[in-house]
Amino acid sequence: MQHSLYKGGLDKEIIELFKQTFTDSEGENKGVVIGALVKRFLENTPKKDIRVFLTVEDNLVVGGVIFSRLTFEESMINTWLLSPAAVATSMQGTGLGQGLINYSQDFLKNEGVQQVVTYGDINFYSKVGYKPITEEVIPSPLKLTYPEGWIAQSLAGEDLKPIKGKVYCVEAINTIDLW
Repeated sequence: MQHSLYKGGLDKEIIELFKQTFTDSEGENKGVVIGALVKRFLENTPKKDIRVFLTVEDNLVVGGVIFSRLTFEESMINTWLLSPAAVATSMQGTGLGQGLINYSQDFLKNEGVQQVVTYGDINFYSKVGYKPITEEVIPSPLKLTYPEGWIAQSLAGEDLKPIKGKVYCVEAINTIDLW
């Protein structure tokens, strides 16, 4: 298995990985929604605001994670959002997802990213360093349906830096039904 920063040419395979993984775990409707989200990310997000990381085995995309830039009215803290992440159903439970996220975060840290946030399962993401936060620490771009899923970590080896004021996500994920 090899983790890497995505450089192009596999959009269809990436979209299908996310669509199938979410279909398997949460049903066909969720698979379609996440597949469409990934397509929007890949087609419409400026390169400076997105990083896509993949795991490939035997020329098949078996893991993927997308990070996108968050911007704040009152802060210059370099913070990115991890969402979504997918591992092929047959490869889940092998540590592949943790390895890919750790690889991705090391890459982002080397690019100067200070903090990462996600909106997901604390039982999984705590394995790669995420801890629950409140919106008083880092506000979310849109209203959270499950505030307990708002989690973050510092990549700078220090405590999270609280952020005040309005936060903006990239357009691909700026839709209330995803939050």
